[in-house]
Amino acid sequence: MNDVWLAALSGLIGGGTLLLGAAVAWFIAIPQRVVAGIMALGAGVLISTLAFELVEQAAEDGGLVPTTIGFLGGAVLYIVADQLISRPRKARVSSASATGQDAAPGELPSNIVARRAAGAAGSAGVVIAVGALIDGIPESIVMGLSVLEGGISIPIVAAIAISNIPEGLGSTAALKRGGRSGRYVAVLWVGIALVTVVAAVVGYVAFQSAPPNLIALITTIAAGGLLAMVCNTMIPEAFDEQHALTGLWATIGFLGAFLLHELT
Repeated sequence: MNDVWLAALSGLIGGGTLLLGAAVAWFIAIPQRVVAGIMALGAGVLISTLAFELVEQAAEDGGLVPTTIGFLGGAVLYIVADQLISRPRKARVSSASATGQDAAPGELPSNIVARRAAGAAGSAGVVIAVGALIDGIPESIVMGLSVLEGGISIPIVAAIAISNIPEGLGSTAALKRGGRSGRYVAVLWVGIALVTVVAAVVGYVAFQSAPPNLIALITTIAAGGLLAMVCNTMIPEAFDEQHALTGLWATIGFLGAFLLHELT
């Protein structure tokens, strides 16, 4: 198979599992505690992936300076995007809550409570999707670059694919609770999946002769965005439902990805 098609295939696998997770969440009524457990498991996988497949390799190949800059830059990029998306939604929720000022102290009308819950869920879903996009682009570039080194990198592609399932599932479950339409969700995830395919091909074609420090920068932008998204969104969302079990599921996810890294 032509190497360009191998790069496209690696991006398709990564993006395809986002669609898989989204489809499962939309068409199957999964209990929220199960969604939370899968998100916690995915958080552990993501942390392991960024530690052993992205940051460690970037530091070895490109040095500490681009690794540090990229890692911090990815986190800042995600947090800024998170705030830009969340602020208008928080403003709408605050405006909605103002209509309940006549309620008794400590009480709010049921429609205000429901609106707040839906708004929070929708916001969390969009934020996770933004995280998937921010880390998906450099991740896919990395998958495309790996083809240059002798074909598809099984550990990287597998870890990214596994971790993408709970991202798609958790985001879509939240979007569904927030009242988003099926069309909106489908366009969102198909668009992100297509971006991952294009990014993987770009990674193979455009960065064939890129210096190691540039590749390290690109790789760690993905890692920084991943870690910020995990800490700001996935773990808090999981903890709201799973509480003490969140740490256990995240540990299992981390261990599974680590073993995959060591055994392949």
